[in-house]
Amino acid sequence: MAKKPPVPTPVSTGFWLFKSEPDVYSWAMLVAAGAGGEPWTGIRNYQARNNMRAMRIGDRGFFYHSNIGKEIVGIVEVCRLVRPEPGDDSGTWECVDVRAVTPVRRPVTLIEARAEPRLTGMPLVTNSRLSVQPVTAEHWQVLCALAGIADADCDTPAAAAKAQGKDRRVPAKAASLKLRLTAKP
Repeated sequence: MAKKPPVPTPVSTGFWLFKSEPDVYSWAMLVAAGAGGEPWTGIRNYQARNNMRAMRIGDRGFFYHSNIGKEIVGIVEVCRLVRPEPGDDSGTWECVDVRAVTPVRRPVTLIEARAEPRLTGMPLVTNSRLSVQPVTAEHWQVLCALAGIADADCDTPAAAAKAQGKDRRVPAKAASLKLRLTAKP
């Protein structure tokens, strides 16, 4: 039997949704971590891991409390590119680092997201078990509006720079090479 071809890494939309059980790791814990952020660890799903591989510095994401609350409670920013997860001896799992940007003014529940016709097809609505998921720019804007988030907090720094004619994104291979070259032993 022939091997299946590898699944291609998704292309970054610049927007993501990160799920965490608030009794394990909450929004308040990420806020307390400060500007340096925290590694997003414990992901044991290949699709979610591949989504993290597509992320770029400055990408934004919603912080979603799963199981308890089931709601978007804040916006995060990717502050370190994908790397091997600390403590994973198998070498299979990876993580990115994220930092808190801003809490939402009004949490958006899963029930509200499912009831919003403009969010039809969003992974949160169709595959609510996936712990790290892409969000389209259209779905991002709808959710930001529902959450009462200002436009400046909704745009990624890369999107703002691109709008001004200064694309600051670094291609994934170049960024990982730069990370390896600048990493301390």
